[in-house]
Amino acid sequence: MMSAKKRVVGIALITAIAVMGDSMLFVVLPIYWQDFGLRALWQIGVLLSINRFIRLPINPLVGMFYQKFQLRTGVLIALGLTVLTTMSYGILQHFWLLVLMRALWGVAWSLLRLGGYLTVIDVANDQSRGQYVGLYNGLWGIGGLVGMLAGGLLVDQTSILFVTSLFGALGVLAIPAVWFLVPVSRRTDQEDNKETSTISKSKWVSKYVVMVLVTGVAMGFIVFGLFASTLSPLIERVYMNEWNLLQMTIGAATLAGIVQAIRWGWDPFVAPLIGKWLDASKTMLRILLIPLFGGGLLFIVLGNLQSLFILLIALLIFQLLSTMFVTTTDTLAASAAAQTDRVKIITAHTIVVDIGAALGPLISFIIIEFYSLTTVYYIAGMLLILLGVGWLYFYKRHI
Repeated sequence: MMSAKKRVVGIALITAIAVMGDSMLFVVLPIYWQDFGLRALWQIGVLLSINRFIRLPINPLVGMFYQKFQLRTGVLIALGLTVLTTMSYGILQHFWLLVLMRALWGVAWSLLRLGGYLTVIDVANDQSRGQYVGLYNGLWGIGGLVGMLAGGLLVDQTSILFVTSLFGALGVLAIPAVWFLVPVSRRTDQEDNKETSTISKSKWVSKYVVMVLVTGVAMGFIVFGLFASTLSPLIERVYMNEWNLLQMTIGAATLAGIVQAIRWGWDPFVAPLIGKWLDASKTMLRILLIPLFGGGLLFIVLGNLQSLFILLIALLIFQLLSTMFVTTTDTLAASAAAQTDRVKIITAHTIVVDIGAALGPLISFIIIEFYSLTTVYYIAGMLLILLGVGWLYFYKRHI
């Protein structure tokens, strides 16, 4: 029988392969948007957001799917959609067809993400939950590392079609691995009915759960939406002279990919350590306040930096804070889910994170269209600081 850790590692590695194409798009599309057949900046925001919006109605259906079908079945469907959508990015040159493909990727990500969360909740306990959440996030983040670093570098040197075809082929090669890495088993209907009958006696929505969900919205908006989609323009603004290394041009897309990839590179090691810290902590709030206040102040600084060297250092500091932010938020949600209705809580968490992640690129590029990139980072910084104040107020009143 597959061990708890192997179950988490298996679903995480499959997810890593699947996210490479999506991660590549976040650093490449804001720079090479005209090569994708786009005609306006707002279309970038739509393409980077629509996959999150489509997940809002899809996530509850995916939750029902995993109550009836095997985890392996969901992952196979997700990988098939991943191959189709990733390869389409380099072939299709029509905005609305790309919107359709991004929507299909949203379905694939729902199957992967919810399957991963439910796996962690099933196999973890109070002493290992934070560690497994960190392990899962860290390992699937390897896909983000490859997608952003290799994607940004290869597009600068070759073409979008070459990169999307390469990532699509890796997805095809990963399909046989599903039989070895993803377990067939799922919770039986009898187990689910027993859990539901116990949980139904108590209300699963509480003020604490609301605060956790609000934090999920903010995390999705800032980390997966706003920051991921505006990093390339932020670097491009101060990156006047392109570097050359071994006859290769290091463009803004490559540099943004490197910055993002460094975070995904340390996540498999740093995120589990943060998870262990959370497991040993009496209250997770103290740890959560570090990325909220620290990240908020740093975002305000990022909006004003004109030196590339200082900007890169500040970006790496924020990447470390974002690892802490994501791990803590997901652990808060997993802990709340373990104490009440696991499917409802974790489905609600994935929905609110998707809402934030969907609104991030869309709102960011609308603001850029009418104001400036600096305004975007000012607003993001204030949101993080206000959320930190909100948690302090909640802790004082209810804990």
